[in-house]
Amino acid sequence: MWKRSKRRDMADVNAYTAKRLNEMARSLGLLAKSCEDNRKDRRGLTKEDAMAAMQMSAAMVCEGCSRCNLYSGSDKEDSYYLHYLLRAFEQKGRVDFEDMPRFFGETCRRRDHYLEQLNRNLGRATMNLEWKNRFMESRDTVMVQFRELAVILEEFACQMEQATDITEAKGEAVKRQFRFHHMAVENLLLLEYENMQREAYLTVRTTNGKCVTAREAAEVLGKAMGSRRWYAPKDTRALVTRQAATIRFSEAGSYRMMYGVARQAKDGAAVSGDNFTYSENTPGQVLMSLSDGMGSGEQACEESRRVVELTQQLLETGFSSRGAIKMVNTVLLMSGMEEHPVTVDLCCVDLHTGVLEAMKMGAVATFVAGEKGVEILEASQVPAGVLGMAEPVLLSRKLWDGDRVVMVTDGVLDACPGEDKEAGLREYIESMESCSVQEMAEDILQFACGEEKCFRDDMTVLVAGIWKR
Repeated sequence: MWKRSKRRDMADVNAYTAKRLNEMARSLGLLAKSCEDNRKDRRGLTKEDAMAAMQMSAAMVCEGCSRCNLYSGSDKEDSYYLHYLLRAFEQKGRVDFEDMPRFFGETCRRRDHYLEQLNRNLGRATMNLEWKNRFMESRDTVMVQFRELAVILEEFACQMEQATDITEAKGEAVKRQFRFHHMAVENLLLLEYENMQREAYLTVRTTNGKCVTAREAAEVLGKAMGSRRWYAPKDTRALVTRQAATIRFSEAGSYRMMYGVARQAKDGAAVSGDNFTYSENTPGQVLMSLSDGMGSGEQACEESRRVVELTQQLLETGFSSRGAIKMVNTVLLMSGMEEHPVTVDLCCVDLHTGVLEAMKMGAVATFVAGEKGVEILEASQVPAGVLGMAEPVLLSRKLWDGDRVVMVTDGVLDACPGEDKEAGLREYIESMESCSVQEMAEDILQFACGEEKCFRDDMTVLVAGIWKR
């Protein structure tokens, strides 16, 4: 009775936590909307800026003179002259004598001094406007972060609400199986998520004074659950000892994946500016990403490495694919990466359902090879770190047993023979004989290189295959 009550308390805590996360998400959304509602776009000098510049010039030069009446004559709502003055300054960076009214040149005794002061004041107003616009751009970037954090919190709250507690149905069988293997389960929580992925939290200890590895304990859990293989993720405890401790276990998916990679640096470069990652640290999911830094060499390598590492860290923390790429784009914008943009090519595969989700920012096409041929997944987008409002495009496909996912950087595609690069690479992949993923990656790189001895860009090929367990 006490344990059932404790499980109900755990469910109540999950519901309360999900509610609070939703409230925080709404607050962040309202905060971003409030900043957006109060925003006034200013991209150029206004009539007020011109009037202020003329007033300051008159105060410094004219000393009460009213012969030309230039300032007072411009202080009218329908004054076309101010508009003409600003456009002339924006186009040339200064105002010349021919841009001034004729009566000004005929009557003003200190026109050289006045024009010098007017250009100086307009230049100062332009500089102030540039700083203000930069501030507005930074604020826009922060607003994007607020909105993305709100979406992330909503997604996490939804995951908590959709998790089903199956402890009561399977709990006794788990305890019985662990007792049979000389381990006592003092407390447990079994959860099932929307994609049928299951997760277990066991507070367990050994009863015979020995130690049991988490891998062996996962096998015992699999027998008790009567399902597929279970495993203990790398971020949990590795041993079950005499001291009770909580260990997290995850159920392996219906599919498994393997990958191969082939790389070639640009001629004259010590390192490649491309970087990739392949990770199975997220339970039930495989993460693959490619990033191509602008140019080549160590700087491009450092920039692309930073992007793939940050993307992987965000995804493993629980961010969605879209949320992770949007956050990476925001970070690059705030760190001043406009002059050194990088491409982001991300593929996430759910090992329980076999569904592939691909997201791209500035990256070239991805090729999915299956029994029915080769499909091209392409999304034209700007690179990361260029535009604050850039939106990654989600491409989703179902993968089947034996399918291959081929990801390449633009150096590979550009080096392929023929005018239609994508069609040529697709035909080559379709003609390939069955081989391992590593051999496939090496063959594709060799096809792109051809007989060339001079490599004009960094090239990386990442191939992953999926198979039913």
